[in-house]
Amino acid sequence: MYEILDPMDKFNFMLGTWNLKYRVPKTQFSENDFGEGKGEFKRILNNKYVTFDYHAKLSKTKSSAHAIFVWDKRTEIYRYWWFEDSGEFMKVTCNFINENTLALSWHNSLLIQTFNQINQDEIVLKMKYPVNNPEYETILEVFFSKIKK
Repeated sequence: MYEILDPMDKFNFMLGTWNLKYRVPKTQFSENDFGEGKGEFKRILNNKYVTFDYHAKLSKTKSSAHAIFVWDKRTEIYRYWWFEDSGEFMKVTCNFINENTLALSWHNSLLIQTFNQINQDEIVLKMKYPVNNPEYETILEVFFSKIKK
């Protein structure tokens, strides 16, 4: 007999409090921008969910958001809901490509996003948009540095 692992354990590399550094290149969606913020991933409600709360100040804007990840055992896929302080929200389907990379597909858009663990204390988020098959243009990068307690 083998032990069944909790699908939410795959998020363990993301858990904790992070300093965020934003880089927004000039694209069809935005002007060149940069900024900083703080974010926290944590497990809640009997470890069934992972939440991500952040606030950021870029050179031209401020924002904060709340997000929720969950394993949908009915469809055997991860789901993600993202709620921004502007009132915007989106649904996302996601899965782990490997033990260090979470890939997200944003519903009702062509955006793709990855969270990639560089090492124990660093993660890089990249959001991309298709520009020419099979090429994607990076429209957002966020560098996460873990805050030591």
